[in-house]
Amino acid sequence: MNWTLEVVVVPVADVDRAKEFYAERLGFAVDHDTVISDDARIVQLTPPGSGCSIVIGKGVVPDMPPGSLKGLQLVVPDLHKAHAELVERGVEVSEIQVVGKNPRPVPDPLDNVGFVFFTDPDGNSWGVQQISSRP
Repeated sequence: MNWTLEVVVVPVADVDRAKEFYAERLGFAVDHDTVISDDARIVQLTPPGSGCSIVIGKGVVPDMPPGSLKGLQLVVPDLHKAHAELVERGVEVSEIQVVGKNPRPVPDPLDNVGFVFFTDPDGNSWGVQQISSRP
């Protein structure tokens, strides 16, 4: 039996500001924006090519303060292109960093160990890792 991770809830203070950041700055697709009541709204967004979406909203996860989610990670095949795209979209992103020793430096020395980091407007933190091929 496969167990797939399909949704991660990201706690935010301002749903519209977060929706703009994820959709416009990061290029995530807006799957739906559903107002349930005055106290509940769910917005689901999916990164390009991902099988897992994020959910932001109001009245979604009361036990998680905005900005408390740390260490979310996206994977891309070309970190240089991803970094350039984030900068072009106005995202404050770190320079490319090499974290650890690469167990498989071929075909690209950044594979597995190349990262950039950014935070959303609430302080939820993200990493972007390069993996261009898998064994």
